[in-house]
Amino acid sequence: MTENADALAAMTRMLSPHCRAIRMSDGVLIADWKRTRFLGMATADIRKFTDGNSAERDEFVAGLVRAGCATPRRKEFSDVEVGLWLRGVHLLIRTIGFGRVLRLLSLAAPDYARADPPSAQDVARLKRAVQSLGRRSWFVNDDCKAEAVTAFVLLRRRGLEAALHVGVREHPFALHAWTSSAGSCIPEADPRGHAFAPVLSVDRAGR
Repeated sequence: MTENADALAAMTRMLSPHCRAIRMSDGVLIADWKRTRFLGMATADIRKFTDGNSAERDEFVAGLVRAGCATPRRKEFSDVEVGLWLRGVHLLIRTIGFGRVLRLLSLAAPDYARADPPSAQDVARLKRAVQSLGRRSWFVNDDCKAEAVTAFVLLRRRGLEAALHVGVREHPFALHAWTSSAGSCIPEADPRGHAFAPVLSVDRAGR
């Protein structure tokens, strides 16, 4: 019984937000409220996701994706793509201002679509890329606003949950921006040990 519950929980984390899993006596009924349709799955098939080999798990996930009940993870962004986003975001901030860029986030960073949490390893990898490229670029020059917005947009475009924060420090006065996801902050929330009190947070589609 516990194993079946664990398998169901693991499968549920893969579902899109508009789908719900309803436990049945011999399996699970997936209710797709977006398309108003239902998909039945036997308990044995669901356990393949947690107990089967990699080929069986891939087949199980591919079936959910084909049925429209799960959203596939986007491929990781390369260093070239991260660098292009960093420079583009930095230029946009300098051109129209940071406040206007925040208002445009709903266009570039849609609501995350996956129910499972982001991987700490994926976020750490993105953090290293963003900060390394930001420091090496004479154009970006370690700009926290560009790094935070870039990380926020790239995570959201992969369907992962993230929140962008803007904080303030009174003495001496300073503003700082960072994006938090999976327990990590891009860039650090307290650079050089200085704490910033959050005054604005954007966690869903620019809100």
